[in-house]
Amino acid sequence: MNHYETVFILNPVLSEQQVKETVSKFEDFLTSKGAEMVSKEDWGLKKLAYEIQHKKSGFYHLFEFKAPAEIIIAFETEFRRDERIMRFLTVSLDKHAISWAERRRAKLKSKTN
Repeated sequence: MNHYETVFILNPVLSEQQVKETVSKFEDFLTSKGAEMVSKEDWGLKKLAYEIQHKKSGFYHLFEFKAPAEIIIAFETEFRRDERIMRFLTVSLDKHAISWAERRRAKLKSKTN
């Protein structure tokens, strides 16, 4: 199983309930295909660097997960089919990126406590 990180941007016109439904749809897709969720983060509504589909902001979300390589294509196809998704990026993490992500999560956890 490889370690991956996906950041995706949801359309800003969605309600809070629609955002939650969309996020859970993609999380359920991953877990149903045998992926293991390591971390989920909701970064909230952020201003975009440039307009996408005539929108100036979007809801950002991050998934960090372990999954077999063959499900990534199907996962990204689901993003392309969903009109609520404006952009997405999935990257494979090496050992240095994994350790950096762990340190970042620990730092975030210490700030919330």
